[in-house]
Amino acid sequence: MSQRTRCMKLLSALPAIGIAVLPKLTCAACWPIYSGLLSSLGLGFVNYTPYLLPLTVFFLALSLAALAYRARNRWGYRPFILGLPAAAMVIVGKFVFDSDMALYSGAALLVGASFWNSWPKSLSGSCPVCAPNGPLSISEHKKP
Repeated sequence: MSQRTRCMKLLSALPAIGIAVLPKLTCAACWPIYSGLLSSLGLGFVNYTPYLLPLTVFFLALSLAALAYRARNRWGYRPFILGLPAAAMVIVGKFVFDSDMALYSGAALLVGASFWNSWPKSLSGSCPVCAPNGPLSISEHKKP
């Protein structure tokens, strides 16, 4: 698996985490940031509150799908199984109990599951020089 592929798998969890950690509407300091961001996108001042839950669920589902995609070739379904309660903690912490601790714990678990999913299963056998029983030893490889 290439470095670019691993990086893309890690980045697949960021949209869900970014949407989930948006502050509540009671943060007066965040209103100018939101209006500036939305205005720069040409949307003006839009009330995003009705779309926050569906967008969060959509991006969490997208992150879980990335964890489940070709899971048999990596660590199996264990990272995906860890991602399920993590996604539930994000939703419950953000929209049900209004608990920052549950929200950030779920986000941290989801990031951990993404790291686990993208971590290479083994590095041995990647090239003949690096393999323990490869055709050339390291000392033979360095000789001209």
